[in-house]
Amino acid sequence: MQRSKSDLWVGLFVLIGAAALLFLALQSANLLSLNFQSSYRLTAKFDNIGGLKPKAAVKSAGVVVGRVESIAFDDKSYQARVTLSMDSGYAFPKDSSLKILTSGLLGEQYIGIEAGADAKMLAAGDTITNTQSAVVLENLISQFLFNKAADGPSASGAGSKK
Repeated sequence: MQRSKSDLWVGLFVLIGAAALLFLALQSANLLSLNFQSSYRLTAKFDNIGGLKPKAAVKSAGVVVGRVESIAFDDKSYQARVTLSMDSGYAFPKDSSLKILTSGLLGEQYIGIEAGADAKMLAAGDTITNTQSAVVLENLISQFLFNKAADGPSASGAGSKK
């Protein structure tokens, strides 16, 4: 009887430990967000979202003020429609702008909000039109190479021969 009782407690302890590890893994991977605050939804349209994913952070001045709820493609405007879930404790002016930014050189992408100066605030269901798309590294490299090829032979190479 004593042995089965200790086995029960050990099993319970192992289950609690496994649940704690699962919780930490999901929390660190941004797959689980426990937020008990009320929120409101905003919509934004971007030409290119790069590697932005649902549940990505929405930050203002480095502070997380919301999360990306969903991403869809708009057939009419041929743009990405991003739905944001913003914490109701934060309000932003209607003329605020959104940018898709990257944390670090090759880090995860998030949305940054730059507050505007309008007296009216964004409300649930509003659409933000002042957006800046993600900077795609491959596009920058190809644009740089194309500009170098269009310049032709460099002037410094021709000037070195006398």
